[in-house]
Amino acid sequence: MSFDFPTFLVLACVITGGIWLVDATLFAPRRRRLARAAASGSALASGAAPSAYKEPVLVEYARSFFPVILIVLLLRSFLVEPFRIPSGSMMPTLLVGDFILVNKFSYGLRWPVLNTKLVDLGRPERGDVVVFRFPQEPSVDYIKRVVGVPGDQIYYASKTLYVNGEPIPQEPDGVYQGVGAGAGMTGALLKREALTPQGHAILVHPLAPDFAPGCRVLANGPITVPPESYFVMGDNRDNSNDSRCWGLVPEGNLVGKAFAIWMSWDGRRSGFPVDWSRIGEVIE
Repeated sequence: MSFDFPTFLVLACVITGGIWLVDATLFAPRRRRLARAAASGSALASGAAPSAYKEPVLVEYARSFFPVILIVLLLRSFLVEPFRIPSGSMMPTLLVGDFILVNKFSYGLRWPVLNTKLVDLGRPERGDVVVFRFPQEPSVDYIKRVVGVPGDQIYYASKTLYVNGEPIPQEPDGVYQGVGAGAGMTGALLKREALTPQGHAILVHPLAPDFAPGCRVLANGPITVPPESYFVMGDNRDNSNDSRCWGLVPEGNLVGKAFAIWMSWDGRRSGFPVDWSRIGEVIE
């Protein structure tokens, strides 16, 4: 069972904020009166223990943690959220152990936990690298590249992506040399796919099947992407569990757009596990 961090943040915010609010409304005024009386030597506080006008430890912690938790909740829910790449399905764009930042407002602001849209600010475009809740298990986050938007007709065959009947050009870019957890992909062909004007890198293995092992291919022909849905694929085309296997991503499952790598840590790398050259790299 995965840990639901957004729910934890909301509950922590409600609990600490609630404790602080109840104390500030009901108990803090009385403590202040007793403290003033004690300072003036009034008989009002003569029989009161010192603890009667001191802030309880629980309230002190709640007052200290509430602003921090609230700021983290707001930043994570509406601005930027960090994620870690656990698999090689997006190689060579993203490697195992990359820590990425995801823009949470690119596709609209959503309420935390409920995931309902608060403000619509935009929609994914072809070529966007997106994080989304896996349709078959919404508690799990996936990351893939959008290759089909509503209205597109998508087809994949012989290592080639077809969009609206047109093959997307690929330019050879050498042979891939994997390191660390990605060493097993050494020897795959590195190509530049022109899905967008700037293009992006993909990996293909000429002798491998067109689909990842265990993939149950949904259709043998073109698929038309319906409204409010997206067709996504991994850049490691022969080793990606994506829309070819389980279907489309509903618009409501979108989390945000990946835009940068802030850390790359792979314990299987020879020598030091951090790849300094990837830190700060923009995701294309």
